[in-house]
Amino acid sequence: MVTHKQPKKYKTSEICDKYDISRATLFRWESQGILDGVERDWRGWRLYTENNLKAIDKIIKGKNSV
Repeated sequence: MVTHKQPKKYKTSEICDKYDISRATLFRWESQGILDGVERDWRGWRLYTENNLKAIDKIIKGKNSV
């Protein structure tokens, strides 16, 4: 029997802690279309994927290079 491992999903608090950013900043990037493809669970809570983390890395690097 083949089992497929589910990709890791991250909660908002985990992302904020990892990147030292506020929830408001994270949500603003999403509302402005800078960060897209954020999934939601059955409660409507945001779940971030590895692709979202890569996008956040790019956003932060772009802001620090200015």
